[in-house]
Amino acid sequence: MAIDAAAQVHPSAVIEEGAVIGPDCQIGPFSVIGPKVKLGQGVIVKSHVVLAGNTEIGDETVIFPFACIGEVPQDLKFKGENTKLVVGKRNRIREGCTMNPGTE
Repeated sequence: MAIDAAAQVHPSAVIEEGAVIGPDCQIGPFSVIGPKVKLGQGVIVKSHVVLAGNTEIGDETVIFPFACIGEVPQDLKFKGENTKLVVGKRNRIREGCTMNPGTE
């Protein structure tokens, strides 16, 4: 796990070994960051957010409560292949949003 010294992480947040948290990030209470997640500079993760899978979040993106980003696709053809979700810079991912990687 690599957490930049300038990042702010709430004590109740779970950040798994292998996650990369960039400079000036803020991780809110009860959020879960998986082992293959990479956050760019200044990403704000509000409370109760799940970031999983092979996922990259671009600089200055804000993710609001109860979003679930990077979990396995809902496509029934998905068989566990190595896919990736990349979110660009300066996005606003609002409450309850689900974003999944694609299939091959």
